[in-house]
Amino acid sequence: MSNPTEVTIPDIGDIQSVDVIEVLVAPGDSVQKETPLVTLESDKATMDVPAPCAGTVIEIRTAVGDQVSEGHVILLLEETDKTNGRSGNTVVTTEDEEGIALTASTRPTAAEELPSETDTVTPPVIGHSPPASLPPPVQRSGDALPHASPAVRSFARELGVDLRAIRGSGSKGRILKSDVQQFIKNELTQSTQPIASDGREALPLPQVDFSKWGPIETQPLSRIQKRSGPQLQQTWRNVPHVTHHEEVDVTDLENFRQSLKDEAEEKGLRVTLLPFLMKAVTAALAEFPRFNASLGPSQDELILKRYFHIGLAVDTTNGLVVPVIKNVDQKGIYQLASELTEISSRARDGKLRPEDLQGGCFSISSLGGIGGRGFTPIVNAPEVAILGASRTQILPQWNGKEFEPRLMLPLDLSYDHRVIDGAAAARFLVLLKKQLEDARLLLL
Repeated sequence: MSNPTEVTIPDIGDIQSVDVIEVLVAPGDSVQKETPLVTLESDKATMDVPAPCAGTVIEIRTAVGDQVSEGHVILLLEETDKTNGRSGNTVVTTEDEEGIALTASTRPTAAEELPSETDTVTPPVIGHSPPASLPPPVQRSGDALPHASPAVRSFARELGVDLRAIRGSGSKGRILKSDVQQFIKNELTQSTQPIASDGREALPLPQVDFSKWGPIETQPLSRIQKRSGPQLQQTWRNVPHVTHHEEVDVTDLENFRQSLKDEAEEKGLRVTLLPFLMKAVTAALAEFPRFNASLGPSQDELILKRYFHIGLAVDTTNGLVVPVIKNVDQKGIYQLASELTEISSRARDGKLRPEDLQGGCFSISSLGGIGGRGFTPIVNAPEVAILGASRTQILPQWNGKEFEPRLMLPLDLSYDHRVIDGAAAARFLVLLKKQLEDARLLLL
């Protein structure tokens, strides 16, 4: 028997551990390439780890309830397809941050209407505010610097951690990445009270016996809610949010969209307002590149992106996910409508690929299919801005002589005030409004 292939956890970004919630194969099972082997659950969604090649399962090395990280061996696979795979140790890899494949069903909101979300999923926050007071520095001889690799030093800088306060567990006191992570964990667990945004300790929630006033039911939060909640709280605390509100007259745009209905149906497509909104956002991002950027690790530089990948908030039974449509600037309305339909179908079937959830530059979240006049979406860090869209309404508008009914779309732009000021946000929305109110501009 040849050396079996070790199937490991792929690159899942900065997430240090995910829960194994299902083992989908058993020893002796034959699998094909891309066959799901185990199901994991992160703070964003569930994910399947696929087989890197065809073969036979030799040994299972993980179980339901285990917490695993990148590189953890989950099983051994005896390869049978020599044309599509390699023998030896093979690591299942992904492109960027998180190898996520949805297993939950979703509403077809992305393809059928503007996404019906109240908020976006915020990815794991890698930035961390330095603790109010660090422990006394570890005593080292002379003026010796802490013994750590450049990668660990960079990681510590991103988290705002002083390496002098950490005692390394590596050889000769070398500080490892796990030491930095444990230090942060200890700092966060030392205090049982949340910290308010101004640095003061917030009052704990009161302990109330609600059953005194009537029947109650206790319902546990899902794993995703338990994990994403603190991260959303941290994002809200660390990113200085400002929200700018605007109303856009989309009457002419809606008439133009309706004129495309027959042609779109011939192509098997249903064109909503969302592809037009994506094109308008892309035009505004090109004009105002600071909105298409992220703060660098040191937070004293801005990384400007020369591509236009738009994330769309989608509701699932397990929580919110943000699939990404790539290179929106290079695609027409019909192509965007087709991709929206396809990505919605894959989401419903639990077949989103890792790349579907990676690389976003700017996010759009909408209440369009539910209702509402406006809301404050949370910036999807490390992005610096997010656009919220609410339900369109017929409202009276003054045309200079009289009031006339017009179809109005409420928009809400939240942004990171460290990068974007109010004047820039206003100009961004002015341009976005101009693009949406004249459909011809979207096609030029």
